[in-house]
Amino acid sequence: MANDPALALDDFIAALPPGRRLIGLDLGTKTIGLALSDLGRGIATPMETIRRKKFTPDAEKLLEICAKQDVGGIVLGLPLNMDGSEGPRAQATRAFARNLSQMTELPITYWDERLSTAAVTRTLLEADSSRAKRAEAVDKMAAAFILQGFLDRLGFMGLDS
Repeated sequence: MANDPALALDDFIAALPPGRRLIGLDLGTKTIGLALSDLGRGIATPMETIRRKKFTPDAEKLLEICAKQDVGGIVLGLPLNMDGSEGPRAQATRAFARNLSQMTELPITYWDERLSTAAVTRTLLEADSSRAKRAEAVDKMAAAFILQGFLDRLGFMGLDS
């Protein structure tokens, strides 16, 4: 898409500095779930959930975490419709990436997040997690699901570090 700062997979990989973590984001309307990779970029771990306020304070908090955790790239879950088309949430995600790219040099890419929240919710239900605990965990776990999918693809390509 024109004006979209997110990089295609190969370009994103080429732009990544070696030996730095990736951060995965599950962008919701009320929260942003965060997950962090290990230094070898093989395992995604749920990290925390940012309660959304406005774009600038949300982005500043995210970039502060990125600096503290030595993050080298951002993997943003792209909420496509089941048929692969883009709806309002995908457009909002692209707008977030555009605005974020104005504040950082970190490379950004998208990862198809279809079914990530459903998969995580199902896993939590199977674990008999209470509704309150599920609500608290689902965003950061969805971010880990997104990031793990991306890391698995890197590993499949032989590019996991």
